[in-house]
Amino acid sequence: MTTAEPRDSDAAATEVQGAVPESVPVPGAAPPEGGVLGRTYRALTLGIISVVSLIAFEASAVNTAMPVAARALDGIELYAFAFSAYFTASLFAMALSGAWCDRNGPLVPLFSGIFVFGGGLVVAGAAPSMWTFVAGRAVQGLGGGLVIVALYVVVGRAYPERLRPAVLASFSAAWVLPVIVGPVVSGTVTEHLGWRWVFLSIPVLVLLPLAVMLPALRKLPRTEEAAAPLDRRRILLALAVAAGAGLLQYAGQDLRPLALLPAAAGLALLVPSVLRLLPRGTFRAARGLPSVVLIRGLAAGALLAAESFVPLMLVTQRGLSPTLAGLSLTGGGLTWALGSYTQSRPRMDPYRERLMCVGMLLMALAVALVPLALIEAVPAAVVALAWIVAGYGMGLTISSGSVLLLELSPPADAGRNSASLQVSDALGNIVFVGLSGILFVAFGGGAVATAGAGAHPGASVAAHPAAFAVVFAAMSLVALVGAYVATRLRPAPGTGPVAEPAV
Repeated sequence: MTTAEPRDSDAAATEVQGAVPESVPVPGAAPPEGGVLGRTYRALTLGIISVVSLIAFEASAVNTAMPVAARALDGIELYAFAFSAYFTASLFAMALSGAWCDRNGPLVPLFSGIFVFGGGLVVAGAAPSMWTFVAGRAVQGLGGGLVIVALYVVVGRAYPERLRPAVLASFSAAWVLPVIVGPVVSGTVTEHLGWRWVFLSIPVLVLLPLAVMLPALRKLPRTEEAAAPLDRRRILLALAVAAGAGLLQYAGQDLRPLALLPAAAGLALLVPSVLRLLPRGTFRAARGLPSVVLIRGLAAGALLAAESFVPLMLVTQRGLSPTLAGLSLTGGGLTWALGSYTQSRPRMDPYRERLMCVGMLLMALAVALVPLALIEAVPAAVVALAWIVAGYGMGLTISSGSVLLLELSPPADAGRNSASLQVSDALGNIVFVGLSGILFVAFGGGAVATAGAGAHPGASVAAHPAAFAVVFAAMSLVALVGAYVATRLRPAPGTGPVAEPAV
C-alpha cells in the first residue's frame, strides 16, 4: 500500500514490526483476536481514515473546480503545471518526512503537514493570478508529502503484519465518500458561489483529524532508531530532484529554444539525485523492492496524468458542466476501494504479484478507452465506465504494492523505504503529468478554453481533440510498461528484507 511465496508468519511479523515483536504486549499492540476497529486500534484507525478522507475530498474537489479556476485566472496553458506543482513540492517533503519520522516518530511531521496543507489551500483560493495559484498548490504539496509518509510509518509501527492489508485497504475505503460527495459539492459551489470557495472552505475540515488522531498517536512506542541523526544528505537530494523536476516542467511549457537552458539545468539536478534517492536498481526494474518502488510511480503517474485531463476534456470538448465532468470520475473511486478490498483478503496473498499485473492491464485498457468520448457519436458516459475499470485496477495495484514494501523493509529502513515509495509516486506524477502537459500544448491544447464570463459553464470555445487523444494514448502505454514491471516484484530466491545503503 507478502510475496507470492507464503512465509513464516512469526518471522515476517518480527522483521517488519520493528523494535517491538508482535508477541510483546505494549501500548498500541492489539491482542491476537483484535482487529483494526477493535478497542485497541479503533481511535487510530478512525484518525487515519479521517486524514485520508480530507486529502481525498480535496483531490476530488480540485479535479472538478480546476478547469474553471484555470480559465478564470487565464492560465489554461499552465493547467498541467497546477497539478504537477503539488507533487513536485511533495517529493521534497516526503524525503524530509521519512527522515523526520525515523528520527523523532511520525507525530510532529503528520500534524505539521496537516497545517501546511490547509495553508496551501488558502493561498490557492485567494490567488490573484495563475502563478500564485500554482504556488499555493506547491504549499499544499509540502503538507501532503509530510502527511502521507508519516501515515505509512504509523501503519508500520502501530499495526502487526496480519492487520496491515486491512489498514491499507482502509486508505482506499476512505476515498469512497469523498469521491461521491466531492464532485457534487465542488461543482455546486463552483457554479453558484465561485471556484475560490472550493479551496477556502476545505481548511475547516483539518480540525477533525487533529482531534481524533492525537491521543492515539501519543501512545505509539518509540523505536531504537528514533535517536538516529537526521539524514540531511537524503533531504538535499530530494530538494535537488524537486528543483530539477520544476525546471523541466517550466521548460516544457515554453517550446522556444531558450527553454533548453532550464531544461538542461533541470536534468543535471534531477538525474544524478534521483538515482541515489531511490533503491538501487529501480530504473532497471531489479527484482524485489526496486520494482515495487518503480511500479508505484508508473501506476500513480499514468492514472493522475490521464485523470487530470478528463474534466477539462469533458467541459471543453463535450460541453458538460463542471459537476457532471467531476462525477465522471466518481465510479473510479468506488472501484478503487473494491480493488483494495479484494487484495486484502488473506487468500489473495500468494497471488499479489499477479493481482498487480492484472491491475496495470486494466488501467491500460481503461485509459485507452477514454478518448472515445472525443467522438460525438459516442456517449460521454464511456469515460465514467472506463474509469470504473481503471479504479479497480488501481485498487489492486497500489494497496498490494504498499503491503509488499512493508514486508520487504527491515525495521531500521521503514521510514526510508516508505519515503522512497512515496517519492516514486510523486516523481511519477511529476514526470507523467509534466509530459502530458508538454504533449497537450504541442498538439494545440494551449488554445483550448472554456466559455467566457456569463456563458454556460459547459460551453465550448475551441476544440482540439488531438491534444487530448495523445495524452491518453501515452498514459495507456505507460500502464502497459507497469504491467511488465509487475512480473518482477518477486524477490530473488532466498532473499528477504535488505537494508538500503546510505546515500
